[in-house]
Amino acid sequence: MSPVDETFDFIAPGTPFVTAIQQFAETRPDQIVLTDFDGSITRSELESRTNRLARTYAALGVEADDFVTIGLPNGIPFVEAMIATWKLGATPQPVSFRLPSRELRAIVDVAHPALVVGLAAEGTVPSLPVGFEPDSSLSDEPLPLVVSKCWKAPTSGGSTGTPKVIASTQPAIVDVLVPLMPLLKMRQGGVKLTATPLAHNAGVMFTTAPLITGGSVVIMPKFDPAATLSLIGKYHVDWTCQVPTMLHRIAKLPAEMRERADLSSLDAIACGGAMLPQWLKEFWVDWVGADRMVEFYSSTETQCIVIADGNDWMSHPGSVGELKIGEIQIRDDDGKALPDGEIGELWVRRGPGAPATYAYHGSTPHPDADGWETAGDVGWMEGRRLYLADRKADMVVIGGANVYPAEVEAALEEHPYVLSSCVVGIPDEEYGNVLHAVVQTSAPLTDDELVAHLHERLIPYKIPRTFSRSTEPVRDDAGKVRRSLVRDDAIATLAKVSVP
Repeated sequence: MSPVDETFDFIAPGTPFVTAIQQFAETRPDQIVLTDFDGSITRSELESRTNRLARTYAALGVEADDFVTIGLPNGIPFVEAMIATWKLGATPQPVSFRLPSRELRAIVDVAHPALVVGLAAEGTVPSLPVGFEPDSSLSDEPLPLVVSKCWKAPTSGGSTGTPKVIASTQPAIVDVLVPLMPLLKMRQGGVKLTATPLAHNAGVMFTTAPLITGGSVVIMPKFDPAATLSLIGKYHVDWTCQVPTMLHRIAKLPAEMRERADLSSLDAIACGGAMLPQWLKEFWVDWVGADRMVEFYSSTETQCIVIADGNDWMSHPGSVGELKIGEIQIRDDDGKALPDGEIGELWVRRGPGAPATYAYHGSTPHPDADGWETAGDVGWMEGRRLYLADRKADMVVIGGANVYPAEVEAALEEHPYVLSSCVVGIPDEEYGNVLHAVVQTSAPLTDDELVAHLHERLIPYKIPRTFSRSTEPVRDDAGKVRRSLVRDDAIATLAKVSVP
């Protein structure tokens, strides 16, 4: 199925991002377009500031088709850096502002950016610090129109941390995002809340969409569950994207705090980026209603998109939705296609003979002869409906049985005191592997109490043998965790404990 046709109420199809932003600055100059914890700016201010910033970038050597690596904290300056980059026909290449220098070097070696913003680059690559302001004497008039051939290039390191830049093959025109908006229940105009990191794909996409369709965006510097509810009520937010970790942390807030929250303005809460446990889906449907929930499954490469709403959750428990864009095939370990209902590895493609949706820098895709690529996930199909088990790389084999950590983590996080968790396999002489769980709790919990809780939900071999505690969230604001590091830490810690 192709993206649905969408009526562009405010802007013509084919319009470049920068033209749309400029037109809104002319027709709605006083509209508040961006708000963060440091203040707000209007449409006209955004246009003027990004014109001067683009001229600064150009003076430092940025040209069309270049990458600009942006490592700024969540906030208005990050968005301004993206827009200034588009105005030169270049490509925003977002990274975490917490990126260590070693990892930044690796990304620079892969992406070869013309400029690094927010982080100190080494060698000959120019960089601008956090808080940089362009010279006020620079012209704020529109620049000559140049359309970026590649509208974004986020990074993905997976569980290994090896950098890989995933550059879109789509240009910076409104058609890239507007057809997706109704599928995700995002209307044009209104106020959107960005709670996910702008360094990640979802943050870039769902902050850009309202900018080019007449909406406003409230940007959180860092996710906080209570602040999220407060901001939705204060700014009358109508749409927000939350990863499962965020939905879980909001659900664990005191009931009286949730009951006081004003969510009346919300059209929808979208969720993606990781598996969402069924118990958590049911919690949110009970709280805000099935019609205001939407889940999506995709990847930065966007070969396929699967979408469900709360009604799908309840009528098809465990499903992540129906395939809307692209194709999915389930295969066994020998590469043989499996029938509906049988679990295997997901292989995806946009369609037979369809042009590539991405290009890697720092890695090489490995499609088969028919254009199928592995998605790295395990699951099964029922018709066009997808059910996920876990990431293939995360699966742990215990005594010959496959165990998916996501299932164990979902069971752990049903406990009212467990705020976040990560389950990994560690070597065992008898079973090959056993499970170890790292948990963050809101109150003391003994190992025996955790085991008793899990015994009500899982068969014995899926219950972790050992536990450790974390005082900080186990996952980052994007819901990601590096399991390889967690596993290495667990093995090292348990080895010390076992020494007499």
